[in-house]
Amino acid sequence: MPTPAELSRRALDYAAANQDALLELLETLCKIPAPSNQEELRAEFVRNYLLDAGAEHVYIDPALNVVCPLGCQDADDIRVFMAHTDTVFPASTKLEPRIAGGRMHCPGVGDDTANVAVLLLCAKYILQNKLKPRVPVLIAFNSGEEGLGNLKGCRRLMRDYQGRVHSVISFDGGLTHVCNKAVGSSRYEIKATTQGGHSFGCFGNRNAIEVLAGLITELYAVKPPQKAGTKTTYNVGLIQGGTSVNTIAQSASMLYEIRSDDRECLEQMEQSLRQILAKRKSADAKVELQLLGQRPCMGEVDKQRQQELEQFHFDLLEKYVGQRPKTGSGSTDCNIPFSMGIPSLCYGMYNGQGAHTLEESLDIASLTTGMRVCLAAVLDCFVDE
Repeated sequence: MPTPAELSRRALDYAAANQDALLELLETLCKIPAPSNQEELRAEFVRNYLLDAGAEHVYIDPALNVVCPLGCQDADDIRVFMAHTDTVFPASTKLEPRIAGGRMHCPGVGDDTANVAVLLLCAKYILQNKLKPRVPVLIAFNSGEEGLGNLKGCRRLMRDYQGRVHSVISFDGGLTHVCNKAVGSSRYEIKATTQGGHSFGCFGNRNAIEVLAGLITELYAVKPPQKAGTKTTYNVGLIQGGTSVNTIAQSASMLYEIRSDDRECLEQMEQSLRQILAKRKSADAKVELQLLGQRPCMGEVDKQRQQELEQFHFDLLEKYVGQRPKTGSGSTDCNIPFSMGIPSLCYGMYNGQGAHTLEESLDIASLTTGMRVCLAAVLDCFVDE
């Protein structure tokens, strides 16, 4: 893969002239709630934005992805550039972006709204100037990256274009770190059911909360596989159940997650979970396991093609950011193409803090660099003279 080319004067002028427009677009997007599986409003805004910019074939698919194919009809070797529209925050979250001290503050402002805004402006440049693709390009604003969205948007894209995708770049996160390895995960709900009863009159009956408490103790005694170059973790993230302080709980549930960047280690942890649950079968307590979401680990990705993709984008980031990016494993939209053997990378267009918290913010000045990075990455696939 060649080294990153210089941006054209037209592209540089566009980036410089649209800094205020980028900030306004980011503010507008921030105000549109987009919890995972509820991205309709933001998807509609994105589609209309692309239509106004001149897109002819943009559409919203059944998974709520906004898809803009450019030169993809009957074509293979498609380069996919994507940014996810959903955030971790429920629809009731107060979304009032504010600017202070050179930063924009708002839940979801960075992850992943900033990257959506930058990619939208990049797409607008391509559409308004009617640039011709050197290779087929799919620009997508996908759903369901966060939490129990379970990567549904990327799954749909990879299914609809199966066998035709050359590489995937997911714009998610910041400018200084690139995810180049998939962390797989399995997410479960574990529910305990017992007879319950009055806390005094029925004392001695099994308590569903006590059943879960014992289960958690046993799960946390498990030692994750220690395989060189890998990392495996687990977590109980939520517990709920019971009726009152003087009621022996009849029902209680918890959310349990296993993560690993190695497929064998993930399978070992899942086997341990099932063995522990099998030992806890009893006549006075029922324990049920339900799979809520699953993200795959790495598949067999061609090493040379992956290295070429990394070299190009690492060089690009070093050129515009001024430093070589750090790399590591992560759970991102790239899990899906990685699992299918498709070379992929995940990085973002801003520098920020507090992702997944109500105090999230980003450095406004970093968006200038981010815009140039995005243009350089995507325009490499187009004729822009």
